[in-house]
Amino acid sequence: MTRLSAGTVTDAAHLPVAYEPVDDDQVVAGAPATRYVELDEASGRSIGVWEMTAGAMRDVEADEVFVVLAGDATVEFDDAALPAIELRPGSIVRLEAGMRTVWTVRETLRKVCIAP
Repeated sequence: MTRLSAGTVTDAAHLPVAYEPVDDDQVVAGAPATRYVELDEASGRSIGVWEMTAGAMRDVEADEVFVVLAGDATVEFDDAALPAIELRPGSIVRLEAGMRTVWTVRETLRKVCIAP
């Protein structure tokens, strides 16, 4: 695990991490793969970098706030009351545990996420 420590810098936009294929039961389109590296876990929260390649997948979310560093994607919610959101570099999003989503990634998406 890459660790953040006080007074250090990590280049989250270029952090190398191995990809893992998305489980078949989550794949909606294409052959997406994801990767995640945890940077810090302290005080009951974790900070990490997550990435997904082009394609579409279903997910059940955890509580998190994230900032998109790179990519182009849409997140749709099973809850019809919530509109789809477009993700681009600089987007800041809050998700709640249990939300059911479909992530459609057109250009590899990389985000820094903070979860309790």
